[in-house]
Amino acid sequence: MVMLKLSGSNLSGHEVVQAIREGGPVEIDAAQLKEVVRSRELVVRLLQEGLPVYGINTGFGKLAETSISGEKVADLQRNLILSHSCGVGEPFSAEVVQAMIILRANALMKGYSGIRPEVIELLVQLVNEDVTPLIPSQGSVGASGDLVPLAHMSAVLIGEGRAYYRDQLYPAAEALQRAGLRPVTLEAKEGLALINGTQAMTAQGVLALYDGDVLLKTADITASLTMEALAGIPSAFDGRVHSLRSHPGQVAAAANLRKLLVGSDLVYGTEHERIQDAYSLRCIPQVHGASKDAYRYVEGVLNTEINSVTDNPILFSQDGDVISAGNFHGQPVALALDFLGIALSEIGNIAERRIERLVNPQLSGLPPFLSEASGLNSGYMIIQYTAAALVSENKVLSHPASVDSIPTSANQEDHVSMGSVAARKALRILSNVQNIVAIELLCACQGLEFRDRSKVAPATRAVYDLVRKDVPPLKADRFLEPELKIARDLVVSGQVLKAAENIVGSLVN
Repeated sequence: MVMLKLSGSNLSGHEVVQAIREGGPVEIDAAQLKEVVRSRELVVRLLQEGLPVYGINTGFGKLAETSISGEKVADLQRNLILSHSCGVGEPFSAEVVQAMIILRANALMKGYSGIRPEVIELLVQLVNEDVTPLIPSQGSVGASGDLVPLAHMSAVLIGEGRAYYRDQLYPAAEALQRAGLRPVTLEAKEGLALINGTQAMTAQGVLALYDGDVLLKTADITASLTMEALAGIPSAFDGRVHSLRSHPGQVAAAANLRKLLVGSDLVYGTEHERIQDAYSLRCIPQVHGASKDAYRYVEGVLNTEINSVTDNPILFSQDGDVISAGNFHGQPVALALDFLGIALSEIGNIAERRIERLVNPQLSGLPPFLSEASGLNSGYMIIQYTAAALVSENKVLSHPASVDSIPTSANQEDHVSMGSVAARKALRILSNVQNIVAIELLCACQGLEFRDRSKVAPATRAVYDLVRKDVPPLKADRFLEPELKIARDLVVSGQVLKAAENIVGSLVN
């Protein structure tokens, strides 16, 4: 169990996801609260001085020139939350919402947003007490931050909107009551502090990264199984080759493949009729490796964003300064998540080409569509169609969201990032590729039915045995959809990865 202590610094996306999935508690770093208090004291001083400060005693967006009287500043914050809670579409998953809450609380803990400690504490208690706001997934343009989804999150704090308590949906006030929590009345600046941030897109991103880490390693495993089923030529993975190019991901992918294929007489003990393999086999390290490098870049961007101030205005309590700027703009995250989607899409793209080689008798040297009695049986003919459909969908989804921008707020906010769109696309691409890799897993294991399995490498044999516990060899046509789900679950849960790593040790990205 992972316990998170939020200080605004040194938090990683992997830690956030682990805490959510393992049910670890979330705490606030008491030592850091002094910075939160100082920024709040600055807000109080600014109100007493009566100077116009954006979001404290002014309207928002194009209405920034409208002054708000002192007795109305609390109403201003409540109205902000209510008016911005206008999302549509399917709700975010509980994991996305919980990650969003944790990430927003962590950013507020840096002490530049002017919010009271008790509001941050209530945010954290939502996670600890299993209160999950219902947040529609569509409506954010990614600047000023993820206003709409974060407004839905914040509405629950004031007893508005809806929330799940222990998986049962209630009006927010009732959900809080059942959890033993009380709604808060927001004061000056606090509504803006809660919703002006990039935590919706970043929350989706850290989940995509966490599961993408498993997927990238698992793709190396299924590729190794395919190499054996097709009696591929392993010299393309020779470390000397990859040291001459030295992209870290490529080197890592080649090393993974060599480890996984140790002891395989299907690839190392065979006289190959071919001089070299097709690209989808020979270039696995180059293609998988490029996606691994992209993954590491995105991980760095998101871990920076997690520990950043993405509010506006920013309060520098040490100097007494308040600066309106643009840290809420999601462009760094939007570009990174578009890149992640493209990188994951390519894993599916090349995996589908390997699936085609497995089922095509002209390329595989195996029975047509991996069926012992093809003609009467179609075998795995149509499973490749499914993979092709997913690959085609991913090509559409890989169009970057970050190159689009539609001005908002009467052209005051005239360039936006569409980062939350990029994030949602990345998660959909990830899901599609998980299915494609699962299909390769089934096809490669079926291909091995026509090889001498005594010659299979120990690591890939462990994976083959794992699959065969629940999916028997395909002797005749049968209803395949449940087996696709089983294979997907083995991929997503990390069981395929664990089975291989139990033999060869840790694989790397």
